[in-house]
Amino acid sequence: MFGLRDGSGGHGWRSLVVAIGLLATCGCDRPANPQPATAAPEGIRTFTGSWSATGTRQTLPLAPGQQAAVFKVGGSLLLSGEQRPHLGFRAEVIGFSDSLSGVQARSVWTDEHGDRVFSELRGAEMGPGKVVNGRFIGGTGRYAGVSGEYTFRWQYLTDNEEGEVSGRVVGLTGWARLGSPLPPTTGGSQ
Repeated sequence: MFGLRDGSGGHGWRSLVVAIGLLATCGCDRPANPQPATAAPEGIRTFTGSWSATGTRQTLPLAPGQQAAVFKVGGSLLLSGEQRPHLGFRAEVIGFSDSLSGVQARSVWTDEHGDRVFSELRGAEMGPGKVVNGRFIGGTGRYAGVSGEYTFRWQYLTDNEEGEVSGRVVGLTGWARLGSPLPPTTGGSQ
């Protein structure tokens, strides 16, 4: 039909099929396989989560419309995602907020084995719906050497004049890279 003949005088269908097979397997007509654009670097564990907390806050009124506050809250933190660092933690936060300079706080996440993750929190403003940025600054046990970042928005559920507060975070997302646990120290000096 195509005018191809092999050396035996018959049609060269087998030659045509082999030629098409070779073209297909060498990929002459196919585009290269693209690499996924969202592939995480090795060791990065992404997560989302939910966090609810209760605690206390003491405020100091400043100039009209300004105040400073110290707060301490704690509660349950649950992470989701296939590569999350762990499922659940007891999370505690202690911090300072100022209506002019924003919020600065420190957080400790403790798992059921007693291993802890330490982070610092910063935000331009304190208040409902404002973005808070967290940065992991170390840990103990399996979290020794952890690094990474996370963000969330705080949502008050209770905020009364006696200083009792409760709330939850909205949109908790982040990533962590677990480091190698540090060897135990011997405690001696040289």
